[in-house]
Amino acid sequence: MTDAAPDGWLHANPHIHSVRAAACDLNAQARGKRIPRRFAHKLETEGTRFPFSILNLDIWGEDIEDSPLVFDTGDADGILKPTERGFVPMPWLDTPTALLPVWMYHHDGRPFAGDPRHALAAILARYAARGLTPVVATEMEFYLIDDSTRQLRVPKAPGSGKRRPGAETLSMRALDAFDLFFTQLYDACEAMDIPANTAVSEAGIGQFEIDLAHQPDALKAADDAWFFKLLVQGQARKHGFAASFMAKPYPDYAGNGMHVHFSVLDADGKNIFDDGTPLGSDALRHAVAGLLAAAPASTLVFAPHLNSYDRLVPDAHAPTGLSWAYENRTSAIRIPASPNVARRIEHRVSGGDVNPYLLLATILGAALHGIEDAVEPPAPITGNAYALDLPRVPSSWPEAVDRFERDPWTARLLPPPLIANMVLTKRQEIRDIEELSQAERIDLYLDTV
Repeated sequence: MTDAAPDGWLHANPHIHSVRAAACDLNAQARGKRIPRRFAHKLETEGTRFPFSILNLDIWGEDIEDSPLVFDTGDADGILKPTERGFVPMPWLDTPTALLPVWMYHHDGRPFAGDPRHALAAILARYAARGLTPVVATEMEFYLIDDSTRQLRVPKAPGSGKRRPGAETLSMRALDAFDLFFTQLYDACEAMDIPANTAVSEAGIGQFEIDLAHQPDALKAADDAWFFKLLVQGQARKHGFAASFMAKPYPDYAGNGMHVHFSVLDADGKNIFDDGTPLGSDALRHAVAGLLAAAPASTLVFAPHLNSYDRLVPDAHAPTGLSWAYENRTSAIRIPASPNVARRIEHRVSGGDVNPYLLLATILGAALHGIEDAVEPPAPITGNAYALDLPRVPSSWPEAVDRFERDPWTARLLPPPLIANMVLTKRQEIRDIEELSQAERIDLYLDTV
């Protein structure tokens, strides 16, 4: 039996020992199978099968009670087909391994509406129908953590063996202390075609941010963010510590965010947010209006876990009020200073613990609806947003679930089956997490999100 098509990726990479076929579930967990190399070529032509319910498990990996995807349908299988990304190396594993990302379809070829990647693809199809292309970048914040004891700490610097107990914002020393980790991380990003750009140390102890560069393919941008999270977590374990994107690992330090920057190009490649002035175009303001209007309904996407709401508190470098502003990091929606041709929107609400596909689907979907509705936003703010009386996002997990379920904006952004699955999932998690101590909750989120 041949182990790869003669002109395929596996044939060109004979060192690959095994393959993972994996899809992204609603909690952004990788769900899939390990397949020996000699059988992996079948994935490219035949795909594989998982139960539909696999993309709708809770954060522990348990079935959702009363889910229509489980007993009501006999826990039926869907067809998982390779995405256009193809094989991607997994450099953090000791054994040479490739990941084949897959997404789910019905047997008749219809996309499965509960797959978050399909939700984003549907939004992008609406952009394409209007001759528009979003250009997207993400900012990925994470903590490096020594979790070998009950008390979470900064890992020892490999060179000195010392722990730096304080925040070191934009510190070269903090970056250089983990130089080997970051060098190997960038090499892995290059191998995986993840456009990792600038790295900085952030405001938390052991906290860093790496920007993923702008690109005119939002599906690839979401793929890159998902792959990046898997890579950083896996690479950190190889170095003897943890990496976590959880929203708030330390109560006294800044949380992890995942800010999204985007602009929109028309069919001629012109940025529709640029009108030749620093204020930006009508389309920019209309997109902002859509983002502000949809934010309360979308908060469950921006803050999907109990720990997420520890980040969304005043004066903690995470927006709680709904406002927009020019060059103001206290606002939820920021218009960064830039050359006019690069005029863009920065969405600052979401935590690092999000599902990247759902995040981009809701942000880009809300912006497009705003453009189509042509509604004006309120006036941009100046000064400290935390000091203003502003509309608020839901402040608790149960409130966010309720708003996500009933707000008409949710149905404008995501397919009804996915909405229903998400609500069932989060209500089950809300119930079951009550049984855990605070230490057990931190341990749960540290490795999963």
